[in-house]
Amino acid sequence: MRNIGRTVQSSIYRDGVFGRRPVVPTDPDALAGSARRRMTRTGWSYVAGGAGAQRTVDANREAFGRYRIVPRQMVDVGERSLATTLLGRDLPAPLLFAPVGALELAVQHQLGRGGRWAAPRNAEPALARAARDLGLPVVISTQASTPMEDTAAALGDSPRWFQLYWSSDDALVESFVSRAEASGCEAIVVTLDTHVLGWRTRDLDLGYLPFARAEGIAQYLRDPVFQELVEARVRGAGSAGSETTAPRPTVAAVRSLLSMARHHPGPTWRNLTQPSARAAVETFLDVFSRSTLTWTDLAWLRERTTLPILVKGIQHPDDARAALDHGANGIIVSNHGGRQIDNAVASLDALAPVVDAVRAHAGTGAATGTSGVPVLFDSGIRTGADVFTALALGADAVLLGRPWVYGLALAGADGVRAVTEHVLAELDLTMALAGVSATGQIGRHNLAL
Repeated sequence: MRNIGRTVQSSIYRDGVFGRRPVVPTDPDALAGSARRRMTRTGWSYVAGGAGAQRTVDANREAFGRYRIVPRQMVDVGERSLATTLLGRDLPAPLLFAPVGALELAVQHQLGRGGRWAAPRNAEPALARAARDLGLPVVISTQASTPMEDTAAALGDSPRWFQLYWSSDDALVESFVSRAEASGCEAIVVTLDTHVLGWRTRDLDLGYLPFARAEGIAQYLRDPVFQELVEARVRGAGSAGSETTAPRPTVAAVRSLLSMARHHPGPTWRNLTQPSARAAVETFLDVFSRSTLTWTDLAWLRERTTLPILVKGIQHPDDARAALDHGANGIIVSNHGGRQIDNAVASLDALAPVVDAVRAHAGTGAATGTSGVPVLFDSGIRTGADVFTALALGADAVLLGRPWVYGLALAGADGVRAVTEHVLAELDLTMALAGVSATGQIGRHNLAL
């Protein structure tokens, strides 16, 4: 992506001559505000919400204001490139699409395209179309609304990684990893910070967990190991006899049951009359994530795949070193977008210490170039200037999350593409104004530290 800033900027201004405005707002606050007005209440709360009093969400955003970029003059930046190489793959820019669970919630309001029941096919497939056009990697979520095989087919030759939530059933973990390999995923991203769900007040106040309605569990419903677990549950319930009492049905309960039936494979009416759909949700709630994991488990996973393994959720240098000692090939500095611990350290403030620890661990100084162990960053990225700041603090690439989801909510694949192009355009222009012509030249010398 050479000089993308001028290209995107000029296109917007030329369209403005004819009275046309950008597909989605370029201002990050306006983008979020437009998405909030468009999305369902539950969808917005799930995507935008964080833990507790939302202090970590706020901290992630505010942290960028503490790191100021220093403009430089009279440097030849007439030709600029965002290109980079990550895990041996050449990429047009140092940006990936972060994994987002229950993505269908972002498009349930799109009634003209089938609304709530068509939402899964308007979620990951739309993201895949935009990613394919841009040539940027998608990190496919374990909690996706579309099975990874279908997303991989929509991606074509475009790069993809798989984000793994470590189930309490190791056979299911192995099955997910095997499917990811077969789907052409080029890395496994193990999310470490969600072995229990954080205290997410916006969802709690609505009493809303999408997975309890079978939203965002498509990976499980397609998985043969999970299907065996569900069948065993149904058989066990049958042998134990039927329930003698049941709570009085409510409209909400009927809607939840209908959601389960629609998401479960097979005809909806058949699923309503059989126990498998409800059993699948109950089984998921039993097997989701695991709080007994230690670093030795990472070594266990290392023995079961040849793919690079990155660990996501690192906020402390000691954890980064331990991850590398037990088989990790890369680190993702993240606090889950502020969704897990309220009043936690801003992810950006954790970035430089982790980068220094990784470089030292690999025997490479932080200021002397990459060590071969990539350090990625997420949590708080909203603009191209944010991307520049994260790269300056040592990140090799960033994961973009909520902004592209807002673009999806507003305009489908076109919205995802537009949001991403806006971020990359601002990154390119920021580089030019800071006297940088390639992302590999960005460093701490570009910040007023």
